[in-house]
Amino acid sequence: MKKKIILSYLTLAGLGWLAISDYFFKYAMTTYKKKPESKELSGRDALYRDKLGFKEFEKQEWILRVDSNISLYANYLDNHSKKTTILLHGFMSDGDSMAGFAKMFYDLGYNVLLPDARAHGRSSGEYIGYGWVEKDDILRWIKKAIGYTGDDTQIVVMGQSMGGATAMMVSGLKLPKQVKAFIEDCGYSSVKEEVDYQAGNLFGLPKVIRKPLIKTMSGINRIENGFFLKRASSVKQLRKNTRPFLFIHGGKDHFVPTEMVYQNYAATNAPKFLWVAPLAGHALSYPMYKNKYRQVIKAFLKKYIH
Repeated sequence: MKKKIILSYLTLAGLGWLAISDYFFKYAMTTYKKKPESKELSGRDALYRDKLGFKEFEKQEWILRVDSNISLYANYLDNHSKKTTILLHGFMSDGDSMAGFAKMFYDLGYNVLLPDARAHGRSSGEYIGYGWVEKDDILRWIKKAIGYTGDDTQIVVMGQSMGGATAMMVSGLKLPKQVKAFIEDCGYSSVKEEVDYQAGNLFGLPKVIRKPLIKTMSGINRIENGFFLKRASSVKQLRKNTRPFLFIHGGKDHFVPTEMVYQNYAATNAPKFLWVAPLAGHALSYPMYKNKYRQVIKAFLKKYIH
């Protein structure tokens, strides 16, 4: 009788643990109970004029059919140039959130492609891949951009936050020769490390709980989303990168901790540059240091894009 009671308690505990793990999986890897980032412009935004200017650009809508279940959308600003930048947005946002960056690159003479990642904006998809799944989508966009502008085009891939991690993960793929350089702003070193950090930072979970919880959640993600969290590593992909890379991070970033940029920077043996915006929080380096940010970007691009 006692054995049956103990077994019942263990079964209930196991089911409870799975339920908790599934909740955290949905919270992290889907749009479950999340509101998209607001698109309302504010005059207090340091990039207000740039974002307003972006709205006036004529945009083409590009579509990629990945399979019967996934359709990806992007806006394309045709600057009639042989230089193209692909801008990758952050978590629970969309391509339009990169409007300030789009205006900067357009003014520098670039065509600009702004994809909506899976499960974001107009793109379909149930699960968020935090850059690991999306890296293959970006390779598809790269090939489409080359097909549009020609074999002599030069491509720069830039991303912010989740988009920054995506850019780093893309850099480790076998890429067309037209991809010349990468820029990332406040991307994490790996999905597992970022999820672990947020479980402690947002939920206050101690390590003794976080470790088994993330392991179970990772198993759920493997079944539902196709990969274990530890596989999705910016650092591992950067070790395979051969192209010039600019790393940017806020010195006061408490969402993707600043120390992650040093791990990312150390990982690649390609030509590399690092700028830490001293007082900037997460994704605030550009609005807080607008002139310096542009100078850093322009100086980097001048070395490798002609």
